[in-house]
Amino acid sequence: MPGSVGGDSQVLENLSPKEVFRFFEELTGIPRCSGNEKRVSDYLVAFAEERKLEAFQDEALNVVIRKPGTAGYEKSPAVIIQGHMDMVCEKAKGTSHDFSKDPLTLKIEGDFVRADGTTLGADNGLGVAYGLAILDSADIPHPPIELLVTTSEETGMNGAHALKADHLTGKTLLNIDAEEEGVLYVSCAGGVDLVCEFDTLWEDTATDALRIEISGLQGGHSGMEIIRQRANAIKLLGRILAEARAAGTFSIAAVSGGSKSNAIAREAQAFVTGDTVVLERVEAVVARFSKDLLAEFAAADPGIAIVAVPADRVSRQLDAASTARIIDFLSVAPNGVQSMSMDLEGLVESSLNLGVLTQSGESVSLTVSVRSSVDSIKEDIARRIEALADLVGAKVVRTGAYPGWKYEEDSKVRELCVGVYKEVTGHDAQIQAIHAGLECGLLKEKLPETDMIAFGPNLYNVHTPDEHLSIGSVANTWEFLLSVLEKSK
Repeated sequence: MPGSVGGDSQVLENLSPKEVFRFFEELTGIPRCSGNEKRVSDYLVAFAEERKLEAFQDEALNVVIRKPGTAGYEKSPAVIIQGHMDMVCEKAKGTSHDFSKDPLTLKIEGDFVRADGTTLGADNGLGVAYGLAILDSADIPHPPIELLVTTSEETGMNGAHALKADHLTGKTLLNIDAEEEGVLYVSCAGGVDLVCEFDTLWEDTATDALRIEISGLQGGHSGMEIIRQRANAIKLLGRILAEARAAGTFSIAAVSGGSKSNAIAREAQAFVTGDTVVLERVEAVVARFSKDLLAEFAAADPGIAIVAVPADRVSRQLDAASTARIIDFLSVAPNGVQSMSMDLEGLVESSLNLGVLTQSGESVSLTVSVRSSVDSIKEDIARRIEALADLVGAKVVRTGAYPGWKYEEDSKVRELCVGVYKEVTGHDAQIQAIHAGLECGLLKEKLPETDMIAFGPNLYNVHTPDEHLSIGSVANTWEFLLSVLEKSK
């Protein structure tokens, strides 16, 4: 098996539950960004082969591992434990970590486990680790287990899209990809990404340049954290550039922001060109308007840093029309929560996130992530983005669409989990819908007779370099999981 972080030493070896943290730490030693999952997929197959368990790996690198029921459970219905093997790969500015080859560097701070300057991958390495610990056990009572581990969940649920249900027989599915202990999720939003490519015309230039940079934002999961109304660096950049037009005529020479469509953009920057006098005015406008933005987000995102500083001259720039189209789109495009549910208090019904602004060669594109628990609203928001793109001459391609997961009135697994949680903790579990996308929507289409629920331990600031997990909550969720399996006869 792959070694853990830091060679022979294991940072998490003294944590409990030992078996869960052991496999989680092994997973943190395997580079597994979305789209780079061959090694971790092969690791899962090797795990099964070493234990003489039946395993199947499909063309999308999804893995299914089967284990018979223990004594007294041999004829019990199979239970599917499900998670995804990929992780969002984000790192703090100035961190040299190479996600294509470096293991994560772990550290323990009180009740929390973090990675040094990067995402932790507890979303969803912990879900996979729970499943592996069950499969590896010799003394845990359980029904037949089918561990389903999918690929590229974070970039469009590609593994779940490609999955065929041939190797799954279970009629109960436990999705361990939620992030709040004591909350049982029974419904989730659907979503789609829209990639907007702007019509650009470039021209040679030898004028001065100014670098406008936005950093220090908290970011976060664009489904889980969108309700917190944190700032989006791409949206702030659009507002700043629109405000700067009052200084005179300038052009965009380079622009970028964000890194994942499902993460709230933490950083963005633009290089603008123009006459020296105009750039000095732009610098002054940015300094003045930045004070307004800092005051606006003082409570929701207090760490924002905005700078405008002279930069080296550049050799080319967008023409005036291309510059105007991009600024118009960024300043007008909606972002954040669009509607709240009228049925469930506190639940975001629909949202969109300006996720990734990229420039490659002469192409400038923006990926927008749209979510809603109501299909008609999701479609309406997507069409509004497409209409706005059409007004500025941008082309739009939809990608990564996934369905929502509808609430079921009659759910035996929900009843079981509610009862077990009360028995194990003495407290009532919360039954909730979630605005983030879960694979349960897609899996329900492929396994229509399977009863599903989602849960997990406390994770914080996922999809950001500040991602961390609660050690105590991992233990609590393990105890809950074992009790659910014990009662699944």
